[in-house]
Amino acid sequence: MEEFDNNGRKEEIFSKAVRAGKRTYFFDVKATRSDEYYLTITESKRRFSNEQGKFFYEKHKIFLYKEDFQKFSNGLNDVIEFIETGKIPVSTEDDLSLATEHSDVDFDDFDKDTGH
Repeated sequence: MEEFDNNGRKEEIFSKAVRAGKRTYFFDVKATRSDEYYLTITESKRRFSNEQGKFFYEKHKIFLYKEDFQKFSNGLNDVIEFIETGKIPVSTEDDLSLATEHSDVDFDDFDKDTGH
C-alpha cells in the first residue's frame, strides 16, 4: 500500500540535491494520488539566529506541474541565454501576459510537509 502525506501527495519518487556555495537546491519529483508527477524546487540556505543563538535553514519552495514544464523550461533558458549573451530573446504573447498577472499568495500554506 502506498503512503500519502496529509495533503494527498506520495513520498518523493526521485530527488536530486545540488550544492552551490552557501545554498543547496533540491529537485524533488513527487506524485499526486492520481499518479501525476510534479516537481518541487527548494532553495535552502543555512542562517544563524542571533535571538536563539543557533543555526537554522531558511527555505523557499516552488511547485512546478507537468503541464507547465515546457513554458518554465523555455523561460529559464531565455533568461540564462540573456545572462550569458546579453541578447534579449524574442517574447511571445504568453510571456507578455504573465508580466502583468500577479497574485497575493501565502507561500507558507503550500507545503508544510517538506523535509528540506
